[in-house]
Parts: sequence; C-alpha cells; structure tokens
Amino acid sequence: MSLPHAILTALLERPSSGLELTRRFDRSIGYFWSATHQQIYRELGRLEQSGYIRALTSARPARGRKKEYEVLPAGREELTGWVSGREDPKPVRDPLLLRMRAAAVVGTDGLPDELRRHLALHERQLAEYTDIEARDFAAEPRERTEASGTAGRTEADRLRHLVLRAGMDLERMWVEWLTEALRGASAAPAGSDGP
Repeated sequence: MSLPHAILTALLERPSSGLELTRRFDRSIGYFWSATHQQIYRELGRLEQSGYIRALTSARPARGRKKEYEVLPAGREELTGWVSGREDPKPVRDPLLLRMRAAAVVGTDGLPDELRRHLALHERQLAEYTDIEARDFAAEPRERTEASGTAGRTEADRLRHLVLRAGMDLERMWVEWLTEALRGASAAPAGSDGP
C-alpha cells in the first residue's frame, strides 16, 4: 500500500504531472521506495478514481498538454491516517544474502566478483547521498543537529534529513559488511565449503 502514499506525499509537496512525478521519484523518493514509470501512471489513475487526487484545469488545449495533479482533502486524510498508523518492519529479501547462503553449500566460485561489484555500487550510492547532504543540509554541522536540533530549519527539513541519513547509514553498513565479506572470500579458496 506504500506506493500510493509515496505519490500522495510527492503531490502534497508540489502538484506535478505524471512525467514530473516520475522524474522526482528518480531523484528523491525512488532512493527508498522505487517504482517504474508504468506503476506510477497506473497508481495516478487509481488515486484519481478513488477521489484522492484530481487533474488541475489548464488554460492550454488538452492535446499534448501534461496533466498536472493535486491532492484533494480525502487524499490528505488518507495520507495522514497512514502516517499515524502502525506497520511492522518487513523481512529482508536480498538476493545477495541468499547467494551468500547458497555459496556456503555449493562454493564461492564467482562470488568475490559479485561482492566487489556490489561494494562499488554501495560506495557510489553513499557518495551520492553525501553530496546531497552537503548540498541540501550543509548549513548545520551534524553534531549540532544531533545535540540541539536544526536551528533555522523546519520540521519538514529535519525529517527529510533524517530519511537521508538513514540511507547513508544503510549504505555505510553495506560497505562495511561487503568489505568484511570480501576479506573472508579472498582467504577461502574458490569452491570451498567454508566454515
């Protein structure tokens, strides 16, 4: 049920066309909740049918015009109810972790290369998040933010920064874990069952 809520959030931040929304997903929300362009467009139709959003009227002719959406009061109410609701954490379903478990049974041939590839991807993502933090949240040092809150920043800014920091912490965890996994993988002979 989270994709409609991600879309409602994005549209409450700024009314957008489907194309603009998919671009915003690619640049922000998509870092922690991914969706294809087709899924987004399909969900926009469902949200409109449910009375949660509507297409804004435009002075331009309909042909070739991008339909821009805004959230209606029922959509805001739905999102508010979802935010205040409860949801248990989802179990981790990561193919790399399953691949590691399988390697314990059949051996590690080819696994170190895949671990290095994943390490490079996580290092790149961490660098991107670090750049975003420097660009968007550089006004306050992290120590001051943690100790006393973000002076001069809104609660919305603080929450956005917390989401970004969660992503950064997850990427750091993966970098550390993959580095450790590679140390072990290079010590074990290829095809070995390991400990």
